[in-house]
Order: sequence, then C-alpha cells, then structure tokens
Amino acid sequence: MIATSHDPRIDLACQVLGEVQSVPDPQLPPRVVRVTNADGRHYFVKRHTDRDRYARELHAYRTWGEHLRGHAPELIGRQNASCTILLTALAGSRGDTTPPDSPDEEKDHYEAGRLLGVLHRATKMPKGGAVGANLAQKLRGWTELAFQSELITRAERSTLDQHAVVLDSSRMDSAVCHLDYQPRNWMVGDVFGVFDFEHMRRDARIRDFARLEFRRWQAAPRLRTAFFAGYGQRLNGTEQRLMNSFGAIEAATALVKGHNENDPTLLTHGRAVLARLA
Repeated sequence: MIATSHDPRIDLACQVLGEVQSVPDPQLPPRVVRVTNADGRHYFVKRHTDRDRYARELHAYRTWGEHLRGHAPELIGRQNASCTILLTALAGSRGDTTPPDSPDEEKDHYEAGRLLGVLHRATKMPKGGAVGANLAQKLRGWTELAFQSELITRAERSTLDQHAVVLDSSRMDSAVCHLDYQPRNWMVGDVFGVFDFEHMRRDARIRDFARLEFRRWQAAPRLRTAFFAGYGQRLNGTEQRLMNSFGAIEAATALVKGHNENDPTLLTHGRAVLARLA
C-alpha cells in the first residue's frame, strides 16, 4: 500500500482514490503508472512533460470523450501544477497483442473503424481549404528539418514539396481526429475501446487513416476492408489519391523523429514510405 509519495502521480491517485497500490506494467511508458484502489479497480495516472500536450489531452477527455462514452477512459482527477491526469482503466488487452493474420485481427479493425466513425460523424465539418493549407505548412516544416539533417536527398525533398503543393490546394472534410489511431492505442475486450488522447485535435478526417494505411494496410489489405466496413464509408477516388500526400507527412515525420529519438525502426519505416512515394 502507498499512502504518500514524492511522485505527483501517486499523490494525485491517493487524493482521489484513497490508498492505492502501484502495479508493474512493462507495456507502459515511464510517465504512466497503473494503480489499483482498495476495491481492486485499475486506474492509470499520466504525467506530461509538455504543458501544451497536458492541456490538449485534458480538453480532449473533458470535451470529445463524451462521444466515446463507454469506449474510452474517464477522466476522474487532474493536477494542473504537475500536468498529471488520473483515468479509469479499460478492461481487455491492447490491440497490438492480437495475433496477426487471425480473424480476431480483422474484428479489431472492424470495431476500430466503427468507433472512429462515431467520433468523426459527431464532429464533422464541411470541406474547406484551411485544413489543407495547415497540413502543407507542417509538411514543409518536417521536410526542411529532414533536409537540414541530411536525412533526404534534394530529389526526395522535391517529391515531398510536390505533395505539400497538393495539400495546399485541397479542400477536405475536417473532424476531431485521434491522430495516433493504431492497435497499440486500442483496448480489446468485451467492449472495444481507445485511449491516449494527447494528440487529439480537429484535422483532416482522412489523416486518421494514414498511420494504419502506411503501417498496416498496405501489407494486409483485408484489414483496410474490415476497417471501412465498420467505419461505414469508404474513401472516394480523390481521398484515396490524397492519401499519398498524407504518406509524405508520415515519411517526413518518421524520418525526423526516428533520427532525433535514435529509433532505427522508425527511420526504416520513414525511408520505406518515402521510397513508395518516389
């Protein structure tokens, strides 16, 4: 049992739940801890190092989490001084533990599509040019960082710049997007759930598909089919062509983050996506 601690995460949990016990969980990043209360119920406590991300995730759970009630953690405590939030734990196992090439993997993607469709339909706004222009600006920024770090050639920079032009001139539906929508952030149990809202914001609707497209679906098209069957709406021809430009964002960000974080897997992924674009 833990009554007091110099860890603000445990302090917050004790303030809200009473005595708690920390539970080792090797799947969690260092800034997140799992605890149980006296009744044995599980919770997560997450401390942000970036105040903007803390504010974004807090806003997401308090505002857009309503659309996912019963399928997302509930925010039950916060501590602004330490940028810490306390969340209920979803029952089940993470989506990235589902055996690959199994019927359960297709079912996970179907349920993931269905749940994302609920969020997108509840927050959808009609087509506009502002979203595309913002994405083009982001892509140009990532491209410049990649070029200055000598991660891409001048020809590859030109390819990415061409995709920025496409984004800049495109009108797209926008919706509140999760922006890290992939199996590691899905919880599979009696009820399908999703967590980790720190990136969530309004963005181009189809951007929520890009990570799955370039990290999962191209190697397993049946998962794409299952996802959109659950989502209830397939990409049209224009949106499918735009997906290549979202691949440019995926490639540039993966290269820069992989380089900065010394992550060879992310670097390899970024180079593979960039090669497909070229």
